[in-house]
Amino acid sequence: RSVSRCFGMASTRISAQLPPDIDPTKAPIAFGRRALPKLNEEIQSPELLTQQRALMALCDLVHDPENVYQAIQIGFVENLKTLLLHHDSTVRQKTTEILCIMAMHNVGRQGLIQTGVIPALAELMDDPVDICRKNTHKVFEMMAKLHEGAADILHAGLIPLLMFKLKSELDEIQELILDTLSNCLRVEASEALSSGAITILKEKLTHSSVTIRSKAAQVLLEIGTHPEGKIVVGEVIPVLVSLLEDTDPEVQASTTGALMFATIKPQGRFSALGAEAIPPLLKLVAGETSKARLSAIKTLTMLAELPEGRRKLLDHTDTFQQCLNDPCEAVRRAAEIAIRVIKWKPF
Repeated sequence: RSVSRCFGMASTRISAQLPPDIDPTKAPIAFGRRALPKLNEEIQSPELLTQQRALMALCDLVHDPENVYQAIQIGFVENLKTLLLHHDSTVRQKTTEILCIMAMHNVGRQGLIQTGVIPALAELMDDPVDICRKNTHKVFEMMAKLHEGAADILHAGLIPLLMFKLKSELDEIQELILDTLSNCLRVEASEALSSGAITILKEKLTHSSVTIRSKAAQVLLEIGTHPEGKIVVGEVIPVLVSLLEDTDPEVQASTTGALMFATIKPQGRFSALGAEAIPPLLKLVAGETSKARLSAIKTLTMLAELPEGRRKLLDHTDTFQQCLNDPCEAVRRAAEIAIRVIKWKPF
């Protein structure tokens, strides 16, 4: 593994620099698409240098979606899949880089799904070379943006492995994993829940990285959209409440969204009240630039459905009155509902 991994230097970025004996300027790219069939033969060559140079050339060509389409048509992807387990780290690096570039194009993502790249890439999640693992997770992250790609990751049974890797991977790879999980768990969350997702994500909510805290809260938000998820997300309500006062607005927004789903169930509301969620939520409602305002209003509305919550909010209706002039229609409508619920009196 790289020096940064061996000595735990988490702030050091993963390097994509190639060995000094690889000269990409010697790669045969002059004929564009006409070079693709030749390159397809060369990546299967027994000569390592020939393979490496062909992969270099392909890296340049697949930036063009027309070349991506042709590469898929002539069976390039099947040959690339065989190179994922190549003994040479440069071959693996360039192969995963090509797949990353292809996944940036819609035609490439569709082609990678059709050729079953996701299960093949899963073999590289334990690769000793950091950049190979990073490229692998970049492909997963881009593929998961498509419903079919997220479904493929789920069907390949990768969610438990992704959750496990979240505990030990480098920070920048953790960010990619969390993005992948967000999109996949929007589709299905049960496998993640059975893999201890809540415990792992709870730990990530207190990570030193702002990005990881925010993305972990976003994953919890996605889990909370499922009926079975609303109950278990309640387990992390105290941590979510503490993050409402995070200095980063993205963390606040993701956290408030997750808290909103966690308080749909009555036990979640009681837990939020017990964790003193009302004061920080009111601050977010009154904040000038809070991205979390809408979720905060909706969460407070649910807390106001409890007698104790309504009693605590009765003195703060002015905060919601100010939102009636908000430029966002959804915020204005949510504020109206909140005021109505807070002022409601039983007959």
